[in-house]
Amino acid sequence: MRPQAHGPVAEAVSVAAGTPTASRRIAAAKAAATDCRRGTRAGQTLAVTNPRPPVRRATHRSAARELAGRDPVLASLIEAAGPPVFRRPLETPFAALARSVLYQQLAGPAASAIHGRLVTAMGDPNSPAALLGLSDGELRTIGLSRAKAESLRDLAAKVLDGTVELGARRLARAKDEEIVSHLSTVRGIGRWTAQMFLMFQLRRLDVWPTGDFGVRRGYGLAWGVPPPSARDLEPLGDRFRPYRSVAAWYCWRACELYAGAEKSALTR
Repeated sequence: MRPQAHGPVAEAVSVAAGTPTASRRIAAAKAAATDCRRGTRAGQTLAVTNPRPPVRRATHRSAARELAGRDPVLASLIEAAGPPVFRRPLETPFAALARSVLYQQLAGPAASAIHGRLVTAMGDPNSPAALLGLSDGELRTIGLSRAKAESLRDLAAKVLDGTVELGARRLARAKDEEIVSHLSTVRGIGRWTAQMFLMFQLRRLDVWPTGDFGVRRGYGLAWGVPPPSARDLEPLGDRFRPYRSVAAWYCWRACELYAGAEKSALTR
């Protein structure tokens, strides 16, 4: 005597056997049982498979830890200097760029005073139209040189006409060099200013400002070599990809730690 089957599959076979198309239905029931067993096995396999952890976006601090594991000189510098400081921006992209242009070649207190008067005169520091609405006389009274006034007006005009796009979505999609290229069309904004915007306003992790003397000097101090030229420093940063912004920050800190330079706005 055959052993009696039990369970839902057995019921399907029993019901099917009493019909004129028993053989076909029995075959279908067996196929369903096979699929059910396969599904169970697949489910068991999935249950024991470790899912991939979610990809976490790198931070400045995690980048510093990664770099410390790659380079012993940088590891010592990171230990001495502590974690990198890249404060979250409090200004809009336009306001940050206007401040950068205004501060060029001016001492801190003087630049801060002029910037304060400009913001007061504009009413809305985030409005390019407000800046363009100020007359030449008003800009002179604020303390802006003719060259600075023309640079700020050029920035405001190009933001308004779309030559320079500063929308959050547009900036998020644009590559670093694309942003540098567009910003460099503005009078008074060169590669260095654009790179600082990338590093501190957009918080991009892989910017290597080889034209910055402090980065070159700090590199020489940290690694015990003569300060490299901008051209020579470019390939030296390859081993720090994709976290060259953090490596550059520690080069600035090397100037402060090893040569007694005062802390700058870039490292505070």
